Amino acid sequence: MKKRNTVLIFIAFSFLLITQFSFMASSDQVQTKEQLGEKLFFDPILSKDHTISCSSCHKPEFGFADTTAFSKGIDGHLTARNSPGLTNLSGRPHFFWDGRASSLEEQALGPITSPTEMGLPMEELVKRLNDDKYYADAFQKVFKAAPSKDNVVKAIASFERTLETANSPYDRYINGDDNAMSASAIRGRLLFIGKANCNNCHSGEDFTADRFKSIGLYNGKDLNDPGRAAITKNDAEIGEFKIPSLRNVAVTAPYMHNGKFKTLHEVVTYYNNPEAVVKGGLNRDLALSKPLNLTDGEIDDIVSFLKALTDDRFAQKVSK
Repeated sequence: MKKRNTVLIFIAFSFLLITQFSFMASSDQVQTKEQLGEKLFFDPILSKDHTISCSSCHKPEFGFADTTAFSKGIDGHLTARNSPGLTNLSGRPHFFWDGRASSLEEQALGPITSPTEMGLPMEELVKRLNDDKYYADAFQKVFKAAPSKDNVVKAIASFERTLETANSPYDRYINGDDNAMSASAIRGRLLFIGKANCNNCHSGEDFTADRFKSIGLYNGKDLNDPGRAAITKNDAEIGEFKIPSLRNVAVTAPYMHNGKFKTLHEVVTYYNNPEAVVKGGLNRDLALSKPLNLTDGEIDDIVSFLKALTDDRFAQKVSK
């Protein structure tokens, strides 16, 4: 009897191992650049000390943004600017707040090699991936080549291009569902394109004009990030930053390049009268030279509209 029980236990244990390894094998399979890029995006193998992945600073549940003003990289270093959301970036001509990258591939490379973010030289990363049997096999399968700088960033960028969203209350509203947005959001939309003139910068399908603007968050003192001017060396562009898309903006707080504002209400209040919040902002866009004279109720309505730009998959994260 004892021998029979031992045999049964052995068989059961063997079956468990076989099924477990079968599951692991099937879950690790990648067939496309997008799937390989997703695997890399969530893997801390991309950081020098194996502690940071792309998703550490770009959290999926928050529109692939971070929830702090400045993200934490290796060795406790903080990023110089807020980590923005990564949704709806396909076709954008500029990346990073200062626009220093002109493609998603170039953007993907930046954080990996940055000493204060993931801190891993590309040569070391390529060697690490080639020495890893899983990745060596996966790159051969997908790219018909060994891991390289070129195909690593291509894979990550391919995944990021899948992060398009177009299933929000706003989308349903403009497609004919009059009940998709609240009455407050509907009023907010009219203010957005009218009295508040938000669509002067936040235009188009993704609510960005793909330009650089100074909204007055540079004074040369406590607010001293020169933004675009650090790249172009043009003093006329001091304090200018890339206009971000507003899709999913309700889940990507805090806001601005420095995470200065914690809520959308603070953001709209700032635009209502920038000088009242930041005195002496240099090179502030002329469109913001006069107060908008929005009432408290109108500010609330604009915030309601901005929340209506949230894709359904992030809706549970929208603050009330």
